[in-house]
Amino acid sequence: MAAGRTHRGDPLRRDGGPAGPAQSRHPGPAGGPVSGLLEVLRAGALTTVQDLGRPGWAHLGVPRSGALDPAALRLANRLVGNPEQAAGLEITLTGCELRPTRELPLGAPAGPPAPVDLTVPVAYPTELRLNVRLGPRHDWFTPAALDRLLGTAYQVSPLSNRVGARLSGAPLPRSVAGELPSEGLVLGAVQVPADGQPLVFLADHPTTGGYPVIAVVADVTPLAQARPGTTVRFHGPQR
Repeated sequence: MAAGRTHRGDPLRRDGGPAGPAQSRHPGPAGGPVSGLLEVLRAGALTTVQDLGRPGWAHLGVPRSGALDPAALRLANRLVGNPEQAAGLEITLTGCELRPTRELPLGAPAGPPAPVDLTVPVAYPTELRLNVRLGPRHDWFTPAALDRLLGTAYQVSPLSNRVGARLSGAPLPRSVAGELPSEGLVLGAVQVPADGQPLVFLADHPTTGGYPVIAVVADVTPLAQARPGTTVRFHGPQR
C-alpha cells in the first residue's frame, strides 16, 4: 500500500441471524442451485477431471495438460450434446463407480437430431508403433543406442502416469557423460534418465528437464489407451 494513504473500509456489521448453507452460483433447470448430482462410490486409481487443456503457457512453466486422448473426450461430449471442450472424467484401468442423486439433464434440443456418432469398440492393442524424429540430444548417445531405440521392442511399465509413459527394455547407452543443464521439453519428448530406460512425456509433462532427449514422438495419443505390458516399437527416418 502506498505510504501516507489511508485505507479504510466499511465497518464490520453483525447479523443476528444464523449462517445459512452456501449456495451454488450455477442455477439448476428450475432456477435453483445444483448440488449432489453425482455421488462417488469408488474413485478408482488416478481418476481426474480433464478438458482439452490450456495451451500457450509453457513459457511460464505451465504445461498444456488436458485429456490424454483428446479425440475420445470430444466424442464423449458430442454423444451427450456437450460442447467438445467441456470437461469430463478421465478414468484409468481400474475404473470408477458413480451414482446420480438426481436427474442429469442433457439440455433442451437446439436443432435437428445429430447424425449417429460413435466408434466401433476394438480390442486393446498389444503393440504400438510410434513414429519419432531425432531429438535435440541424440548426439549424446552412441550409435548402438539409436539402433536399439529404433530396432527393439519396449514394454509400458506399470509406473506410468499422466506425466509420462515409462518403458522397460534395452537400455540406451550414452556417449557423453556428465550433467545436462535443464532445457525445454515438449509433448512426446523421449527422455533417457540415468538407468537408460526411455520415458515418453505425456500431457502433464514438466516444461523443463535435465536428462537428454534422444527423440520426440509425433503422436502420443495411442499411449493414452496402452496398458502395462503393451509393446512399443519406435520408427524413425532410419527405419
